[in-house]
Amino acid sequence: MCHTVKENRNIGNLEDRSIGSAECQSLFCSDSARSGSSGLKRKRPLEEENNGHLCQLRLIYKKLSWSEAPKNALVQLNELRPGLQYRMVSQTGPVHAPVFSIAVEVNGLTFEGTGPTKKKAKMRAAELALKSFVQFPNAPQAHLAMGNISNPSADFTSDQADFPDTLFKEFESSPELLSSELLRHGRLLRHTLDLMVQAQQRLGGIVPEPEAAKSPVALLNELRPGLRYACLSERAEGRRLRSFVMAVRVDGQIFEGCGRSKKLAKTQAAQCALQALFNIRTAPEGRTGLKASRKSCPHLPQDFADSIFHLVREKYRSLVGSCSPAHARHKSLAGIVMTRGLDLRHAQVVALSTGTKCINGEYLSDQGQVVNDCHAEITARRALLRFLYSQLELFLSKRPEDWEESIFVRHKECGYTLRDNVHFHMYISTSPCGDGRLNSPYEITTDLHSSRHLMRKHRSHLRTKIESGEGTVPVRCRGPVQTWDGVLQGEQLITMSCTDKITRWNILGLQGALLSHFVEPVYLHSVTVGSLRHTGHLGRVLNQRQERLGPLPATHRRNQPLLSGLSSAEYQQPGKASCVSVNWTLGDSQLEVVNTATGQRRDSGTPSRLCKRALFTRWNRLYRKSGIHVSGSVERQLMYCEAKMAARSYQTVKQQWFRSLQEMGLGTWVKKPPEQEQFLLSD
Repeated sequence: MCHTVKENRNIGNLEDRSIGSAECQSLFCSDSARSGSSGLKRKRPLEEENNGHLCQLRLIYKKLSWSEAPKNALVQLNELRPGLQYRMVSQTGPVHAPVFSIAVEVNGLTFEGTGPTKKKAKMRAAELALKSFVQFPNAPQAHLAMGNISNPSADFTSDQADFPDTLFKEFESSPELLSSELLRHGRLLRHTLDLMVQAQQRLGGIVPEPEAAKSPVALLNELRPGLRYACLSERAEGRRLRSFVMAVRVDGQIFEGCGRSKKLAKTQAAQCALQALFNIRTAPEGRTGLKASRKSCPHLPQDFADSIFHLVREKYRSLVGSCSPAHARHKSLAGIVMTRGLDLRHAQVVALSTGTKCINGEYLSDQGQVVNDCHAEITARRALLRFLYSQLELFLSKRPEDWEESIFVRHKECGYTLRDNVHFHMYISTSPCGDGRLNSPYEITTDLHSSRHLMRKHRSHLRTKIESGEGTVPVRCRGPVQTWDGVLQGEQLITMSCTDKITRWNILGLQGALLSHFVEPVYLHSVTVGSLRHTGHLGRVLNQRQERLGPLPATHRRNQPLLSGLSSAEYQQPGKASCVSVNWTLGDSQLEVVNTATGQRRDSGTPSRLCKRALFTRWNRLYRKSGIHVSGSVERQLMYCEAKMAARSYQTVKQQWFRSLQEMGLGTWVKKPPEQEQFLLSD
């Protein structure tokens, strides 16, 4: 069924008439089939052959271009479902900049839109409802129907799985919507223009230049009108060079951009929002369809980030079924997901943990039998170490089939390296403690222009955790090493913040010093943060601490993981944090529960499977099996600290990074008393 097109001007050689089905059919058929009647009334005959064919196409295009303006979302939704009731949900924000929320129920589902006025919020709710009806066969049709002709390669329809089948069955029973609206605003115009270009090419005519592509800022403004950008910082880099950071809030998320001018910074912020929310990738000059670099757009696609979160949450829920409610409750959850490439169909959760506290200084062990730091992301990384050990053990197995299952392959020189397509993605339910959380104020206030927060924006100083409590304090310059007797006499045990440790992993790798004897550095591909997050600031903290690092050995790199929040913030459980931490690694039959105050198992008071001694035992077993020897240690057994120090490349890079932090004035990395690492394994 084709749509009626009426003239709204007095055309000399055309009369008001609908384009019937036969004419629609002729428009898309071959030239020979179209040699008969033109299907359009005219006062004088059109020229024959190719010139006449081109003239006919131009008339059709002119008629289309003068047709009525497309109906807005409210009108179209009312035609599909007359009598819908819109209701006011909430009004937030200050009096001078209110944010309205209006909802409408369609097919048993509620669609909620927000905007600076009630009219725009209502329009947004209607757009969301319409989106559930119309799922186009391909991305170009979706872009044409939404008025975005500049980028037909980007896909607006990738969220089809988010809507139940009932909506699509409802749509299938209303074919007139697809045959009229889509044909009118999409296929007919596209094919008409294509035929005009083909005809001109056959005649040797000049094909008109395509319309200039819209800038990322303009395109984002069309999708979300009324956005405001805020300048977060302005920094001088030498005499002439300046650097700006601009931020914009879109759909509850904040995106940042950096540049030599505010315009360039705004463009980069818009690029990040377009990629993360709409899967539209643009080049810096605004041409669409080109992949943005990790540096200019360090955001993970939103659907991928949400999938990582769901995988970790569902794995945790399946494991806590046998635990007591007290152990199942958590204030912070972290997990690591392994993918082959970026294919989520075969993604595996390989490690997860909960926890928000550290050990009491009085329980510090000189035999490596306690877990000092039970914050979720830290113990999740220690759980990952157990997984890496198991994969190395697979590769050193005598069975060839085990070699194929391992994620490691033999390196061309010596040792082992990850297979090319293996990636690790970390999910953290709350922003990592330290500077990454402290200077992320935007979950507290919606005012992007709040100057009292911006004054602290670029501190990036090292911070330490509070013993047996929550929160962090700036690192104090009282020496790089704590003393054993000082801690035992009541001096607070110092543990570096999670932000600081994640920054360290981005330089040295997740594998640590011991595994560096066997494998090349293992880095995070992405980090997804659930709540209390501002990924723009977190990314800036992680990257700024790499600025003065200098050249690194070929084995190491300045890793910049892709960052993302969730499309909807994860619910944070209120109240005091639990004094337990649970951990699990792929292959374990159940969770292990650790008392965060003592750093040992809660049920038996015995050492955790994550403690230094347990991991050193696995390292020693691999060390003997692999045939790798540390110079000067053939005749005797190594202490834990000696084995770590023998990883010379790792230790060199670590000291280089510590010096760069001091040169930037960010503080001194404080180590725990050396006595805790001076132990031997019993035979």
